[in-house]
Amino acid sequence: MVDLIPKITATIPFLLSFLTLLADVTNAYSLPMTMTMNAKHTLYDVPVSNNGARVRIILYKKGITSEEVDVVSPMEIGGLKSESFKKLNPQGKMPCLTINHDNGVSDSSSIPESDTICRYLLHTYAHEGPSFLPNSYQSNLIARIHDMYLTTIQGCLYKATPPFGIYRTRAKAIEEFERQLSIINDLVSNDGLYLVGDDVSLSDATIFPTLVFAKFMLPKFGRSGELPAKLEKWYNNVVAGDSDFEKVHQEVTSSLRKWELSGRWDQIWLAGLIDNDPETIFDKIVAGDIPASIVYSDDDVLAFKDINPAAPAHLLVIPKVRANLSGLSKASDDHIEILGKLLKVAGDLSKDASLGFSDGARVVINDGPDAGQEVAHLHIHVLGGRSMTWPPG
Repeated sequence: MVDLIPKITATIPFLLSFLTLLADVTNAYSLPMTMTMNAKHTLYDVPVSNNGARVRIILYKKGITSEEVDVVSPMEIGGLKSESFKKLNPQGKMPCLTINHDNGVSDSSSIPESDTICRYLLHTYAHEGPSFLPNSYQSNLIARIHDMYLTTIQGCLYKATPPFGIYRTRAKAIEEFERQLSIINDLVSNDGLYLVGDDVSLSDATIFPTLVFAKFMLPKFGRSGELPAKLEKWYNNVVAGDSDFEKVHQEVTSSLRKWELSGRWDQIWLAGLIDNDPETIFDKIVAGDIPASIVYSDDDVLAFKDINPAAPAHLLVIPKVRANLSGLSKASDDHIEILGKLLKVAGDLSKDASLGFSDGARVVINDGPDAGQEVAHLHIHVLGGRSMTWPPG
């Protein structure tokens, strides 16, 4: 027994370390539950989240307290990409609402997606505060258009690189974003303080935070900060006349100002990055100021015959808007779509016998002085009508 004492003593530090580690791990995973143990629900969200902000508008206007719904940052359980959060929302996105099973929900402990969360809260707290007009087709249509056609591309206002939904360029995504705002504008009544009349509705809660984003960010891309007329009037009225909307406005804009101070837009095309290089002869050809023998033209690409042909068939294929693409080495993720289009047009034209092509073509991009590039505007040479040698000179 005496011989065992040193061995037992030696294991004590190890056991203490193990118990301390176990306690730390337990605390790490139980902290959110400790913070929200008296609340019936926990909403994982942060102030800058515009989709989460629609949920917060409902909480504020219905007077739902933190004893009912406690708002907690996802960082409290490791962040959006953590396994703990993904157990609640496999998409790894905000907001997400956890539910106390005593509230009659037996098949799920969490609800992701802001619209679903809103509708759950509107049902659960139907007898508190405004109804948000759950049966208003006009309100529901505005919310639906927002979620289908604005939310899916809103990353064009703040993400560094495309794609933005189905759009591979920021300019086209912003153009579509503004088009959808015009469609929603046509549905606004302006007969009262809110979008569809005197009563606040789900459409107000849904679209307002996104328009806070839009008014803050669109001017960074050379757009007006002015919304379509009826939306602009409604926006200004609810900020001035509804303290809950004004509160959300402050929450979102204060976070966006922090993004701004961090330099978020400094390296984003059309915001901090703009093509300020001098115009080239190709810009003048695109504008029609200099004549050219054009063989193909669409919204994005122009092809014309080289005035100093190096082969019986010699075309130049260029992007109509240079967009910083003075040479191939300047290409970024913002240029992926136009690069693909340029090559597709080059390939199609190389099969056109009427242009002098026969059995194949050579497609060349000169990049920089060592390669012999003469015009600082990306262009593809398509040569054919004769046999080519290799290596090129």
